[in-house]
Amino acid sequence: MRIVAGTMGGRTLVVPPKGTRPTSDRVREAIFSRLDHLDVLDDTRVLDLYAGSGALGLEAASRGARHVTLVDSARGAVAAARANVATLGLASCVRVVAGPVERYTAALAATPPSGATLDLVFLDPPYDLSDDGLAQVLRDLAAPGVLAPGAVVVVERSARSPEPAWPDGLTPFGHKAYGETAVYYAEPATADGQRPEP
Repeated sequence: MRIVAGTMGGRTLVVPPKGTRPTSDRVREAIFSRLDHLDVLDDTRVLDLYAGSGALGLEAASRGARHVTLVDSARGAVAAARANVATLGLASCVRVVAGPVERYTAALAATPPSGATLDLVFLDPPYDLSDDGLAQVLRDLAAPGVLAPGAVVVVERSARSPEPAWPDGLTPFGHKAYGETAVYYAEPATADGQRPEP
């Protein structure tokens, strides 16, 4: 596994020995190509939930994100993410949080960080996460003050799973399947229902 592009392009990543499903280079490349087009990578605040090795968040850091938070509860994933952050020399801009994603997003919704709203959120939950569990995390992200205007939420699921149940406050604007993987994109709802131009 490697960083696809940016200042760390080509650098290899440690992957947890078990319990995670790393996003393939092909899917990451496709996701970041779209995000580049939307102009949501440079100087942004990124949250990578169910981060595993941290590949998505670290890719964002390599491509110009200002600050990245990686959240996972699995011990092996947290160890791998911390090792990757240290090896890449990104400790000044990437933080690893060990704990349940659901607890982290509930705290965000209850007390949004002042002046530090999120510009980009990745969710690559385990396939066995229930639809209701994913819906609750998305509701937390849609709470006032959590996402910046024009933010993008990227959800990666099994192509066999139903589309996420988008809460009020989040509007889907695209999805694409790559073999067994489906990627969905959403944004904070606007009064006129239109996506802000990048």
